[in-house]
Amino acid sequence: MAILVIAEHDNQALKPATLCAVSAAQQIGGELDLLVMGQDCGVVAETAAKVPGVRKVLLADHQAYGHQLAENGSGLVAGLAEGYSHLLMPSTSNGKNLMPRVAALLDVGQISDIIRVESADTFARPIYAGNAIATVQSLDAVKVITVRTTGFDAAAAEGGDAVVETIGQVFEAGTSRFVSEQLARSERPELTSARVVISGGRGLGSKENFQLIERLADKLGAAIGASRAAVDAGYAANDMQVGQTGKIVAPELYIAVGLSGAIQHLAGMKDAKVIVAINKDEEAPIFQVADYGLVADLFEVLPELEKAL
Repeated sequence: MAILVIAEHDNQALKPATLCAVSAAQQIGGELDLLVMGQDCGVVAETAAKVPGVRKVLLADHQAYGHQLAENGSGLVAGLAEGYSHLLMPSTSNGKNLMPRVAALLDVGQISDIIRVESADTFARPIYAGNAIATVQSLDAVKVITVRTTGFDAAAAEGGDAVVETIGQVFEAGTSRFVSEQLARSERPELTSARVVISGGRGLGSKENFQLIERLADKLGAAIGASRAAVDAGYAANDMQVGQTGKIVAPELYIAVGLSGAIQHLAGMKDAKVIVAINKDEEAPIFQVADYGLVADLFEVLPELEKAL
């Protein structure tokens, strides 16, 4: 039994999400290979080769894969599927875009967002916004899986010495082309990998008031998140949204400010190690999952907290 993990990267560095998918693969058991596909991404392959437990790194370096177009990447992965019992990728935007296409090309079902490995063919995954955990078994010859990264600790990044093997074949579907991209750049940590996250909700009242969150985040070296209500109201950018239809986070510390704690938001952050809630409504659902709760006016609390820090 051999497993192929498709690496998440930006052509320059291996993303931490890949190490979580490696950890899931190691729990399944069997020989483990990593696929790095991109353009001018040799340094990523070298980094991947250092991950302990990896047998070999497959490097597909071509302009066809430079912008992670799922139409091209899925054709390559499906072509490599022979000889592998499992194909895994982190449940990131790229993973959610690529792996369903791979499953369709292989005519198998996909097992999405696993949080636990029960056996080589049985996995646990959240359903109903995380309110229930389904245990699913796949009888397909090839298991196509996306991994919820908050469900697995990252594997070690150093200590391995895998062989890097260059792949010659190139798959170009011709059904899509890269036009442009706009990257949100910030000096703050990336939301999905930050140690501390501070999220604001509709209770902040305006985009201007959201600056209270930003100043506190700068003090703590934290990433900034937001509820869907805050995003829809224009208080925060879309890439800050945490929840069922946003990003899934599991930081060491999650501070929820002015957040009611709707079930859709809880689905994205309830795996945080410590949750702190600040809300003037003592009946807010967020207090049911919070380790520490403060019933108070956030406009009084945040300036005092900022001053104390």
